[in-house]
Amino acid sequence: MDLDYAHYMLTQGRKGGKENPTATVNSPSREAYRKQLAEALNLNRTRILAFKNKPPTPVELIPQDHLSSSLHYQAKSTKPRRYIPQTSERTLDAPDLVDDFYLNLLDWGSKNVLAIALENTVYLWDASNGSTSELVTVGDEDGPVTSVNWAPDGLHLAIGLNNSNVQLWDSASCKQLRNLRGCHRSRVGSMAWNNHILTTGGMDGKIINNDVRIRSHIVETYRGHQQEVCGLKWSASGQQLASGGNDNIIHIWDRSVASSNSATQWFHRLEEHTSAVKALAWCPFQGNLLASGGGGGDRSIKFWNTHTGACLNSIDTGSQVCALLWNKNERELLSSHGFTQNQLVLWKYPSMLQMAELTGHTSRVLYMAQSPDGCTVATAAGDETLRFWNVFGVPEVAKAAPKANPEPFSRFNRIR
Repeated sequence: MDLDYAHYMLTQGRKGGKENPTATVNSPSREAYRKQLAEALNLNRTRILAFKNKPPTPVELIPQDHLSSSLHYQAKSTKPRRYIPQTSERTLDAPDLVDDFYLNLLDWGSKNVLAIALENTVYLWDASNGSTSELVTVGDEDGPVTSVNWAPDGLHLAIGLNNSNVQLWDSASCKQLRNLRGCHRSRVGSMAWNNHILTTGGMDGKIINNDVRIRSHIVETYRGHQQEVCGLKWSASGQQLASGGNDNIIHIWDRSVASSNSATQWFHRLEEHTSAVKALAWCPFQGNLLASGGGGGDRSIKFWNTHTGACLNSIDTGSQVCALLWNKNERELLSSHGFTQNQLVLWKYPSMLQMAELTGHTSRVLYMAQSPDGCTVATAAGDETLRFWNVFGVPEVAKAAPKANPEPFSRFNRIR
């Protein structure tokens, strides 16, 4: 508001109006001078607070409909942080579980059946209905069972024994199909399937490819480890095999250079670990990426480009690395550990930031297996317990169809 002009109009400017007939009449020359002065001072206004035309509508730099749709998209695309339970969903007793770092006594098949070896006996758990059954008990002269591994069909189970033999079983009929002899001179602690090829690793340091379809099943022999082979994993493509041994060595074997005539030469020999290498895991979203974990004298997780043999990263975990599993739905890696905390650690890849640390076992977590849908992880430890963890969440496709039985093992609290 122009207060000076308001004062002038109230005291002087309105005296000549029709509402003030007693106003003094100015001479023509005085009136002309007043008008000229008013123009010069911009005083030809008749109202103190004048209403002008309605101001124009401000221009929208971002259209409202586009802004709202963008905010809706952002809200929809921003993924909420996944809740990771800090305790196991279920804990079962596993009496007589062999506490041996070099063995592989737990595996979860594609038909949603979990196999676990307790000393001389192999048990099967059907996670879809919670039923349990005993598959086989071997004699003391053959046992204990030193490894179990499901074939890709989820129906046939390979069982490695302390006496160097490997048995093949049909889980549906509970019948033994074959007994593979002559592969090794001592116990078979690690196995891995590649279609119809069963690869076995022994305490004798040898790795054998067995074609289970033919009578003379030994088709390839890999020699490179000087001590027990305790880790074996085929890549998803079936072209490369990773082996880890008590000699602290990882070998990468390539089927394209395999030969049945002589011991096959390794493709890469990786010597950076300083303790036994049992934990091996191929990345599900990058075919040439391998994660490995070292034993108590090493305590590291390393990542390898298996095409070049280069070590891409190494993380000191502070404790023995017993097993590794990749999340099938996210870029995450789960590790299980021994002394001192006996914990599970969930890592974000590739930053390797810890997302969660899960405790509950009171002895080293030797064995891990992942459910077919990738959600649940089963762990077995030297404390003779089997635990189930919902650590990897629920994939999007599975949320619309909840499980008929959310706790498939609720009817049991012991394996036997």
